[in-house]
Amino acid sequence: MKYTLNINGQSRSVDVAADTPLLWVLRDHLDLVGTKFGCGIGQCSACMIHVNGEPTRACMTRVSSVRAGAKIVTIEGLAGADGQMHPVQRAWVDLDVAQCGYCQAGQIMSAAALLRDNPKPTDQDIDGAMADNLCRCGTYLRIRAGIKLAAEIASGKKEATQ
Repeated sequence: MKYTLNINGQSRSVDVAADTPLLWVLRDHLDLVGTKFGCGIGQCSACMIHVNGEPTRACMTRVSSVRAGAKIVTIEGLAGADGQMHPVQRAWVDLDVAQCGYCQAGQIMSAAALLRDNPKPTDQDIDGAMADNLCRCGTYLRIRAGIKLAAEIASGKKEATQ
């Protein structure tokens, strides 16, 4: 079937089976490879994207379940239209949060959603919001520090160095 999707502010058409996971539509059909395949069963959140602003696991979301007109944002589209990195991306670079980096697109997408909904999260808020994002390298303390710095950057209290 043919689907027209709003991805990162652009209308993109694909011809795929209705049960194709959005992850494979993004990666294999639209060459948006920043969204990663981790587990394929919705347990690790490496494939996290936003659908209408909500964090969504692309590996578990069938293309046919995405409503017409839904706004899909991937890690490639998180930066502003002006090309400026999102505060979470800037904090990640400033603090060198990533180790291997494989899970980081999903971590960043989850953190961006957290800060949109809660601009001043506590450690408990961060831990709760990020609990479903797995990191094999164990950079959880750096991730938490990155989210705190991103909150300061977003509020204007701190300037990013990158």
